[in-house]
Amino acid sequence: MQWESGKDASGRKENRVPTSEVRSLDRAIGILNAFTRERNELGVSEIAQLTGLNTSTAHRLLASLAANGLVQQVSRSRRYALGPHILRLAYIASGHVNVQEAALPLMRRLRDSSDETVGLHLLRADNRRVVVDQVESHKPLRRTYTELGQPIPLHQGAPGKILLAFLSPEAREAILAAPLEPATAVTPVDPEALRAELELIRERGYAFSFGERVNDIHTVAVPVANHTGEVIAALSITGPTVRMPRERLEKLAELAVAAGQELSRQLGYVAPGETP
Repeated sequence: MQWESGKDASGRKENRVPTSEVRSLDRAIGILNAFTRERNELGVSEIAQLTGLNTSTAHRLLASLAANGLVQQVSRSRRYALGPHILRLAYIASGHVNVQEAALPLMRRLRDSSDETVGLHLLRADNRRVVVDQVESHKPLRRTYTELGQPIPLHQGAPGKILLAFLSPEAREAILAAPLEPATAVTPVDPEALRAELELIRERGYAFSFGERVNDIHTVAVPVANHTGEVIAALSITGPTVRMPRERLEKLAELAVAAGQELSRQLGYVAPGETP
């Protein structure tokens, strides 16, 4: 039998693990990763094909996973689905995920690549947003968020429009049916125009603001989703109008979208068609 061996940080030998056990673990993880939203039920032959295992090995590993509640056999079927213990593990893991801690390295990287201020905005239970963190630009003339922790209506500014666009239709319509107070002369307050813009935001995955929350400030914002697929936050790149014409915002949107997708993956989100 072969063994995995190594040394820890102090140079001492670590406990060795049989390579056969490591392979079995890798194969079991491969089986779990074969399940997606679109493929939420799989037969043994399908799992074998997706993982490259032979059917007898797949069947043996499925039996072990089922005994531990990680998969379950669908009633009146020979097919398998993820088991209830997965939910328990996900619940435990979600309690240790801190959005701000996960976002900060990405925010610094985004600030360094754009040299503009990057903000993190969270959706509140009352369907307003708060700015919870920022990494400021190094430039003397820059956007600085001064309203950290203060509730802001969702129709005011790019981060809010991102969160509003991805709310449930019922919650979104409730907000649009209420009076929409302007923050500046160009804040969108017409419900029909805002509905059309929100549809475009959902299609392209980012939102712009041209002085809609603060005069002379332009912003691009992108969504951040959690493990359930719910959009719970927004990342923004923001700066003074003189440095942020639409052409530059379009380029910065690409950087912001990539950062938002990476943060979402760290929070457990798996996009349709992707594998964990």
